[in-house]
Amino acid sequence: MTRWHPFEEERQLSEPQRNQTIGADRPPNIVLIVSDDHGFGDLGFRGTDPAVSTPHLDALAADGRVYDNAYVTAPICSPSRAGLITGVHQARWGAHWFTDSAMAPPSVPSLAERLGARGYRTGYFGKIHYGPDEVGSRACPPHHGFETSFYGLAAHSMGRLHYLHHSRAHEEAYGDAAHRHGVSPMWDGQEQVDCERHLTEEFIERTIDFVDAPDERPFFAMVAFNAVHNFTWQLPQHELDARGLPQHPDFDAETAEYVDWYDGAIEPNLENGREYYLAQLEIMDREIGRLRAHLQETGQAENTIVVYLTDNGGSRCNYGRNTPLEGSKYTLYEGGIRTPMLVSWPGVTQPGSVSAALVSSLDLAPTFLAASGRGLEDDALCDGIDLRASLEDPSEPVHEVLHFDTNFQWAVRTPQWKLRYAEPGSRESAGILQVEHTDIGQGLQLSPATGTLAGLDETIDLAEQRPEVVEELTAAHEQWLGEMRHSARALAV
Repeated sequence: MTRWHPFEEERQLSEPQRNQTIGADRPPNIVLIVSDDHGFGDLGFRGTDPAVSTPHLDALAADGRVYDNAYVTAPICSPSRAGLITGVHQARWGAHWFTDSAMAPPSVPSLAERLGARGYRTGYFGKIHYGPDEVGSRACPPHHGFETSFYGLAAHSMGRLHYLHHSRAHEEAYGDAAHRHGVSPMWDGQEQVDCERHLTEEFIERTIDFVDAPDERPFFAMVAFNAVHNFTWQLPQHELDARGLPQHPDFDAETAEYVDWYDGAIEPNLENGREYYLAQLEIMDREIGRLRAHLQETGQAENTIVVYLTDNGGSRCNYGRNTPLEGSKYTLYEGGIRTPMLVSWPGVTQPGSVSAALVSSLDLAPTFLAASGRGLEDDALCDGIDLRASLEDPSEPVHEVLHFDTNFQWAVRTPQWKLRYAEPGSRESAGILQVEHTDIGQGLQLSPATGTLAGLDETIDLAEQRPEVVEELTAAHEQWLGEMRHSARALAV
């Protein structure tokens, strides 16, 4: 594989070429919005629950394209986000589950590095969780291509960022419970800073400041919300009052054992759990609307691509709903890996269009790079497909096969079938049953595609009736996994 230096492409650009990005024909701005554990069915336009109110996400869908069969690369945040930020499947560097996930090595450029080399200014605002993510490591946005950043390292706190408290004073006050809740100062570039504002609002405020910066280059802004990850009761008092919701106590190590307390903080034991979740969803939706309104008011909306998706399926223990899909976060059922992907690209996407094509979060990187005016080099490592043709024509197919692998479970998805495997008796499957109340089963299950929103009927198992399909898809996955392992060995050199 060709080794790549993050600034090599920039060095190859002459000054006149750089200046071509400024002017009437400049490439579009790009806003990539990633939420955390947003349930597939929890969108107003889906109509699955009248209590769900997402008018601004509904408007984004009405303005552009809804991909009904969009997938992320993993049913948990770390490996999924690692693939998204590169356009390269994270299994190529051995990232499958919490235990082995990590940011890509320097030889695999991030989307921000690639766009920066193409004349974009780059900003990151939100949660970071690719793997261990140590301070100053490549996982931190300043070290993988983002010029401006405001972020929290969720790996230090069980994947969470507290919604409200990020000061040294609160970190000290929480004591041993601080890391359980993600209570610690945020990072502004490479400097730690206190933040005592609802993070959803702060991330958008920072994004707007970035958009407004006096810089003529097109921008790439990535907003990575911690919403709607549990613990969603962490709401400003005025939001609780407006909804008639009581305060729920955070964990206190002096009064309870964490495991016992946690059991009361998830479904079905958390009183008002669904209401807390929907409140955080409504705030996130409102802030997305505020950002889009600002783009409109400043005359930038018509030249800005806006994409929304979530990092993995909704979490059942957090009262997320993936209706009409089976399963939830952590699982390779559709509810764990299907994402609500919304794309608005003025002049390209037909407003209100819907596509049933199989697409992947990995497709966003090559799509954005092509939009920049310089697509991928012929020898560049990328596992995604440029979506431009599909965005112009919703009937255009994209992927013929998608692969998923978490070590103890794997799946293969084609337009006609899905083959899913779960290792019998794995420790991970027992944990998923305890936390998510989802039994991932064991062995092979073959599910047929349907013409419905569910896409597949995962209540049906045709593995015994169609052994030839099982054999074909199993062989395809073994071949894919062999390629991933070969790549991981090469990248480790």
